[in-house]
Amino acid sequence: MESVPTAAIASCPERDAAAPIFLVGMMGVGKTTIGRQLAAALGREFVDLDHAIEARCGVRVATIFDIEGEAGFRRRETALLDEYTQVPGLVLATGGGAVLAEENRRMLSERGCVVYLCASVDELYRRVARDRNRPLLRTDNPRQRIADLLAQREPLYDSVANIRQDTADQPVAHVVRSLLPLLPAHLPH
Repeated sequence: MESVPTAAIASCPERDAAAPIFLVGMMGVGKTTIGRQLAAALGREFVDLDHAIEARCGVRVATIFDIEGEAGFRRRETALLDEYTQVPGLVLATGGGAVLAEENRRMLSERGCVVYLCASVDELYRRVARDRNRPLLRTDNPRQRIADLLAQREPLYDSVANIRQDTADQPVAHVVRSLLPLLPAHLPH
């Protein structure tokens, strides 16, 4: 992956002050951790979409993959994404593959401000290599799987993103401080 500036921004579509903020990006990029702190800094509610799916289903994402396959999980993901993207004032961390469905990309683009959190393949691998709860990394070469997924998904992340923020080698608090001035003026800081 070529070097990405620390942050790049395109303006978010004009929305009311309660427009939700959606975090997209690969597994391990920090969507949940950054999302919690960003929501706290903005005085907003935070939801992690994968955790919401687990709460709704009563089982872990990995179990849903085992029983229903990726297609079954993606159907559940789209249904909850439709629900949560309509909640005013929310900071929502999506799953890494949420952008795969065109319907999901449309909901994200039309309903809020999208922040693409990014990092290099090596950084992502370093962060998730030991995590056994990542169904898509159950492979002989998880680093290559991350590289393949990033190559497939990066254009999709870019297609919905209003803000692009590199999270590599930066403390979470620094990433949040970097994002706050990039959010459009109509979103409360």
